Amino acid sequence: MWHAIGHALSITGSMTWEITWALILGFTLSAVVQAVVRRSTIVRLLGDDRPRTLALASGLGVASSSCSYAAVALARSLFRKGANFTAAMAFEIASTNLVIELGVILALLMGWQFTLAEFVGGPLMIVILAVLFRVLLRERLLREAREQAERGRAGSMEGHAAMDMSVGGEGGFLRRLLTGKGFTSVAHIFVMEWAAIMRDLVVGLLIAGAIAAWVPDGFWRTFFLSDHPLAARLVGPLVRPLVAIAAFVCSIGNVPLAVVLWKGGISFGGVIAFVYADLLILPILNIYRKYYGMRMAGFLLATFYVAMTIAGYVVEFAFGGLGLIPDRSDARIPHEGPTWSSTTLLNIVFLLLTAALIVRFLRTGGPAMLRMMGGTPDGGGHQGHDSSRSGGHH
Repeated sequence: MWHAIGHALSITGSMTWEITWALILGFTLSAVVQAVVRRSTIVRLLGDDRPRTLALASGLGVASSSCSYAAVALARSLFRKGANFTAAMAFEIASTNLVIELGVILALLMGWQFTLAEFVGGPLMIVILAVLFRVLLRERLLREAREQAERGRAGSMEGHAAMDMSVGGEGGFLRRLLTGKGFTSVAHIFVMEWAAIMRDLVVGLLIAGAIAAWVPDGFWRTFFLSDHPLAARLVGPLVRPLVAIAAFVCSIGNVPLAVVLWKGGISFGGVIAFVYADLLILPILNIYRKYYGMRMAGFLLATFYVAMTIAGYVVEFAFGGLGLIPDRSDARIPHEGPTWSSTTLLNIVFLLLTAALIVRFLRTGGPAMLRMMGGTPDGGGHQGHDSSRSGGHH
């Protein structure tokens, strides 16, 4: 028993070591962008559902990577402040499924083809969702959702979503960033993003390690119909979101589990649909109910599911037709642990960067702000933070 547990924890530790630098890089870049892009600017730019606006919403989401809970809360906040609902949903999808760290980790563990598929299927999912909203979303349902949103019921990560930690003042991107206030803002956003995602990341890694260590490959080959390639391709994108919904793991935490499932026989498009389903796990569906009401929660479940399933099918057959689906044997479930390699060197460099940002966070009132992460939709934001200690950003 203890040997089995130790084996699972060893795989978990090896996976963690393999992806550490990529996570730090992604969250650092996200923190830099969020430090100079004001929340009010985002709301102003997302006032309708035209293609240009949805493309802009997607781009802003990519630059504002978040855990799924924070992304859902932020989308509701943008909607309440005047953003178009479809644009807010596009922002939500992009901020969890089209982010740099996700693409890097997919490339490291599964191959660059998955990264390409992620960034092809994500925009496709947003386009499909926008069409579904345009055809099916009625004004009455949208009005009910807005009335429910205005009640400000708490979901998860409300304080985090309410915080606007961008740097004020005049000047361009670099001028505002390369100041003491800019460094403080980046440090605060960086630590807050890590705090938001840590639970799901740890759970995802532990589940992936346990499955990789304890579940035989034969089970997955039978479960995923691996001996029937066409059936596997047809069933994969349809069923895998349901697996993700029941897994309770969201955001980056989905990727280690996706690696194990891919090695076990899940189809290529099924992997993509599985990763996209982080916004439909059961706790988040309950948050949709609180935010927008039961009817809109059901509408989001149905439309998101259809959009991610179609995107999974398109990716499956398009990449298959182009010969871009990689060999399963190329995917890696790390076992060896830390060794002297480029990964170790990158981890050392980025862990030193993390240490510098954490020190800045601790010296500028960060712990007090961290305690407000759970906050409320209206009162849990950064406005109550002591700006004299944090460098004056608000």
